[in-house]
Amino acid sequence: MTVTELALAIRERRLSAVELLDATIARIEARDPSLNAFVHHAFDEARARAREADAAVASGAPLGPLHGVPTAIKDLFDFKPGWPATFGGIPALRHQVIDATCMWAERMEAAGAIVIGKTNSPVMGFRATCDNVLFGPTRNPFDTTRNSGGSSGGGAAAVADGLLSFAEGTDGGGSVRIPASWCGIYGFKQSFGRVPFIGRPNGFGGTDPFVFEGLLTRTVADAALALTALSGPDPRDPLSFPFHDDPLGAVDRPIAGMRIAYSPDLGGFAVDPAVAAVVAEAVRALADAGAEVEQVEIALPADQRELSDLWCRLITPLNLGTLEGLRAAGHDFLGTERDQLPDAYLRWMDWGMEAGVLDLFRDQALRTQVLDAIELVFAEYDLLVTPTLGCLPVPNAEVPGETFGPTEIDGIEVDPSIGWTLTYPFNFTGHPAASAPAGLAGGRHPVGLQIVGRQRADADVLAASAALERHRPWRDSYALCEARPLG
Repeated sequence: MTVTELALAIRERRLSAVELLDATIARIEARDPSLNAFVHHAFDEARARAREADAAVASGAPLGPLHGVPTAIKDLFDFKPGWPATFGGIPALRHQVIDATCMWAERMEAAGAIVIGKTNSPVMGFRATCDNVLFGPTRNPFDTTRNSGGSSGGGAAAVADGLLSFAEGTDGGGSVRIPASWCGIYGFKQSFGRVPFIGRPNGFGGTDPFVFEGLLTRTVADAALALTALSGPDPRDPLSFPFHDDPLGAVDRPIAGMRIAYSPDLGGFAVDPAVAAVVAEAVRALADAGAEVEQVEIALPADQRELSDLWCRLITPLNLGTLEGLRAAGHDFLGTERDQLPDAYLRWMDWGMEAGVLDLFRDQALRTQVLDAIELVFAEYDLLVTPTLGCLPVPNAEVPGETFGPTEIDGIEVDPSIGWTLTYPFNFTGHPAASAPAGLAGGRHPVGLQIVGRQRADADVLAASAALERHRPWRDSYALCEARPLG
């Protein structure tokens, strides 16, 4: 059942929150051992909240839009009091507890949802696969020999496999859209500023690049519903502001007459022919829905290999700040505990310790040129669509923590951490972007279509996504997950 269906069933007393939670826990216990999506369960706490939710229904109290529906947060920069916080599976942090409540948990609980645990992520979210030494890889429910994608891979796998109807994903370079693509679900990243970034001690850390709370769902309507609960300003984030659009109304809005730019490679990114074929077919569905679709050329200011390095450099200061905070708590991860962090991650942290102010200025200038190139497209078109990723899900490594993306695609060298994605440029720019299921390559491996809107035009992205869902429904694809072996 969808988020929308479950919330309505509880509201109408056709289903109790306790019944739903018991069914959710039973499904997780039966199916997650073969996925490794969850890294922490808080079932006892969730049962107490479910009982409170049922009491509220019985009393006639006002109910939030997500009342009684289970969800999960990500084990990265997201916290609940008393819960472990390993920052993506760092072994030395297996017993660390941060007594704070993250924005996702705060707003979802205010809307009535019940947070039941934490899902898997790579160390510091600094790669686009989901694997770490402490917990190991999250397996793809469409093919458990393959990876779920990262960094919100645990949440995406849980939603695809029906363990949850929706889950948190955070997105600093594509971490909502990447696992959504590989797991065949819908991943939505809103415009920057719609959802507050509550970072402390640095409340401005979510701008370099833009970092987002996002949504992982099976349907576009569910993402729109959850977005209404997540949106809205907060005085702790001076860059957040109110939005006045109607996400739920956008789901039913026709897209006839919308002008859509289609770029098969986003101006020079490497794309596997198998991915390109599925995406091209999905793009035709938008034309079937009445949109005017034209293929365009995008003149980015640098090669994709240079741009992936730019992303790594831009996000390094935020990571160094986190490591500095952990050092104050007794963990010297750039010194005596270097062996706790992946070499690919340490390479950039070491660079950051030596970088100068002029280096950062030059990187922001290059980022600005990317923005200018994308805005040239939006001067003529309402939406831009591309493949979400350049490759199909990769096999999980035999050694925990060693799963990376490809080093080359179709003869083109790419950075195995993030260079095979087409997502991170929109963390440079802040545009709203989603990954919607485009179809299955070889009848088995999901492929995502990335749909990008103008600044603050979140409703346009939702409208086009819903049109794709109507013209190329993907719900039946989850039968492949349901039928997978559980051994």
